Amino acid sequence: MIRFDGVSKVYRTGNRPALHDATLEVKPGEFVFLVGASGSGKSSFLRLILREERASSGSIHVLGQDLARLSNRKVPFYRRNLGVVFQDFRLLPTKTVFDNVAFALRVLGKSEAFIHDAVPEVLGLVGLGNKENRLPHELSGGEQQRVAIARAVVNKPAILLADEPTGNLDPNTSKGIMDVLTNINAAGTTVLMATHDSAIVNKFHKRVIELTDGRIIRDEAVGRYNNAEGHNRTADLTPLRADSQPIAVQPLDFDPIPDFDPMAPTSEAIDLSYLDRSTNEEPL
Repeated sequence: MIRFDGVSKVYRTGNRPALHDATLEVKPGEFVFLVGASGSGKSSFLRLILREERASSGSIHVLGQDLARLSNRKVPFYRRNLGVVFQDFRLLPTKTVFDNVAFALRVLGKSEAFIHDAVPEVLGLVGLGNKENRLPHELSGGEQQRVAIARAVVNKPAILLADEPTGNLDPNTSKGIMDVLTNINAAGTTVLMATHDSAIVNKFHKRVIELTDGRIIRDEAVGRYNNAEGHNRTADLTPLRADSQPIAVQPLDFDPIPDFDPMAPTSEAIDLSYLDRSTNEEPL
């Protein structure tokens, strides 16, 4: 599903690679923690998958697509298969919970009938079935993050990228968010979560990939935040869904609509502009 082969990323303003010779594979249905100090390369790793950045060298394949060969015009359609959750929620402050989640479907051109079926379903999944008419400022931080998660998964993406989703939350609230992400993963979505939260990593016993100075120094199938054993273990890459059946992943079949960009920001979507950030900067 996700494969990095000798991937390096060098920024023009950097004095060292943000990512150096990274090689790994993430199979369908896995839940992977990315750990490491600030500046270790976790965010660059996620941006490369999102195709916000291009690799300076090496190759990246996601969902059967070679991202180096993916044209800028097709990037928004590729991103339909990815959900993204950040630490700072990025909700539309004047829109209700329902409309914040529905917005992600409206920019994709989904019908109102579809939206009115899909949004309550996903709000129920994240435990907000009775909050659809609330505004973001009427919610707790944990509830706002649940809205952000609902928005990210309402289109049933194959992959969910989560960058420090519990970073601003207390331990009890963080545990609730992790339960939601675990349930989403159990339904078949592959989850990659960058985190500094050692308690969460140690509690949930998932695959752990550790980065230091842009290098992968550890990859454990069932790891802890810190490698107490002092050696690396290679993860078992046999992917299973919740029903223990392997997931078959086919290459994406794009049918772009000319001049239509479903992820383009609008006047009331500034908080979602990250969905279509792209750069014309050529990698070194």
